[in-house]
Amino acid sequence: MRAGLGAVLAVLLSLVSLPVPAAASPAEAAAVAAATKKPLSYRVFATREGLVGGVTANGHVIVERDHFVALPSRLGLSSFGGGERSVRVCAGNGRCAYAPVWDVGPWNTTDDYWNAPRQTWAGLQRGRPQAQAAYETGYNGGRDQFARDVLNPAGIDLADGTFWDALRLTDNAWVSVDFLWTGGGRQGTVVTGGGPVRLRAGASGTSAEVGMAGERAQLPIQCQKRGQKVAGTVRTTNLWDRVAPGTYVSHAYVSVPSGFSVRRC
Repeated sequence: MRAGLGAVLAVLLSLVSLPVPAAASPAEAAAVAAATKKPLSYRVFATREGLVGGVTANGHVIVERDHFVALPSRLGLSSFGGGERSVRVCAGNGRCAYAPVWDVGPWNTTDDYWNAPRQTWAGLQRGRPQAQAAYETGYNGGRDQFARDVLNPAGIDLADGTFWDALRLTDNAWVSVDFLWTGGGRQGTVVTGGGPVRLRAGASGTSAEVGMAGERAQLPIQCQKRGQKVAGTVRTTNLWDRVAPGTYVSHAYVSVPSGFSVRRC
């Protein structure tokens, strides 16, 4: 009996002496929170920009079937050729597009409706474009900042390639928009040398296409898995980046910072 009790006491003492994990410091806790922060997301009305041959607000010359978007404030504008302001746009058909913000519009140019406080129209609910309020409820007399009658509730313009090819829209439509720069986590930049890269449902070029990502768009990389080997513009690799549940892009077309690492899917 005594031997049995001694063994039990020895086990209990060993458990008591186990090291206790140190609590995360405020800085470490803040870093974890920032890395897992989800981007702001709103449902807005999208229109097709067109304007092939024109010049965007950041100096980009619009080409046929281009891949970018416009938001109605320069506070959401990327630099020339950059993607530091990028969005994820998802249509009702299940397809999604990642694209840089290279132009300003539609309707307004100071309506950062995703911000709080916002640049103008402070009385409106966050996430509701001024054009939508003007069109639906007659806000500001039904006019935009230039006193024009608002003829649709658009809060985002899509370049032709984003509209027709990435999302496969045939008419203006309501879409979900994630403002990716407001989120956290690891990111990569699409580098193709021109056109978009296709998004797949799995880690293979034979998996179903579920959307596209435009040149210079910044993508959130949740994890990586090995799949089909691809020779791309950045590298040759069999790694695929998961950018959203059920959405992958070949890492062969994604540039990442030096020392980049992410968990395996």
